[in-house]
Amino acid sequence: MKFIDEAIITVEAGHGGGGCVSFRREKFISHGGPDGGDGGKGGDIILRATSRKRTLYQFRFKRQFTAQNGSGGAGQQRAGKKGEDLILEVPPGTLVTNVETGEILKDFTLPEEDFVLARGGRGGQGNTRFKSSTHKTPRFAQPGEPGEAFSLKLELKLLADVGIMGLPNAGKSTLIQAITSARPKIGNYPFTTLTPNLGVVQTGWGEPFVVADIPGLIEGAHEGAGLGTQFLKHIERTRILVHLVDASVLDPEDPLRDLNIINRELFLYNPKLAEKPQIVVLNKLDLDQAEENAAKFESLFTDDEVLRISAKDGQGLEKLMSKIVQRLDDSNG
Repeated sequence: MKFIDEAIITVEAGHGGGGCVSFRREKFISHGGPDGGDGGKGGDIILRATSRKRTLYQFRFKRQFTAQNGSGGAGQQRAGKKGEDLILEVPPGTLVTNVETGEILKDFTLPEEDFVLARGGRGGQGNTRFKSSTHKTPRFAQPGEPGEAFSLKLELKLLADVGIMGLPNAGKSTLIQAITSARPKIGNYPFTTLTPNLGVVQTGWGEPFVVADIPGLIEGAHEGAGLGTQFLKHIERTRILVHLVDASVLDPEDPLRDLNIINRELFLYNPKLAEKPQIVVLNKLDLDQAEENAAKFESLFTDDEVLRISAKDGQGLEKLMSKIVQRLDDSNG
């Protein structure tokens, strides 16, 4: 299961500056020779993969990009200034395709990779370049060449940054609906969700991130119970985990039981999953007994801060989003 984010953009590299037609104008030299300089090269458009970006959201509102043109040459054989390159940042996992030809130009797999999307035009030569023994006063120069221009498709095949997991009915689908535009089917019975739902969270501060609600895991998931191995593979490809626990139904005699069931399944499937950064969240604080159960849970779970939320009425969601952004930033470092 992959989150697909697409954008069609138009890029145009800078045009080269024109060469200069000029002749020396000095005292006591009535007929100076040619001294026109060359034009500057146009700026390139460069695509750069960086872990600071997690989506193609920045291309939602701006789709046309143009690099700076090179400056024209000048007299006294002064060359024009090169146009500045334009660098566009994308997340690793971005596939670049030429819209017109369908050719795959670049498949970014690692951060800090650069790829020149469009090359700037070459600057034109000034008339000094055309002086010869048979043509001592050339009165022409080359124009600058146009920069390359393309329509490109950017496709992000990005695995979710955040996986929301927990037992069936922990409220995963309700949470993803509350924090994203995703609209999963929600019902009060096990395995409401049969495929992971994905959405983009826009917090208003920082880069958006992709979140997936992993369908309900149960005891024995590592052996395939409840389609467990299929869903555990999705967790394997997320960066951090939000472990959602239904606080309204915790066992007073063993409040950590639901949490431990899922964590044990993670470890049995792949011990490395148990080492993933995890945010423990108690949900459904709007229901009876939830507050009392949450207090018992927190008295026993001392590994990290426990967050309390109600995905249904929005309680505690802003603090949860802030915590997720912090953990994602920490994982970048």
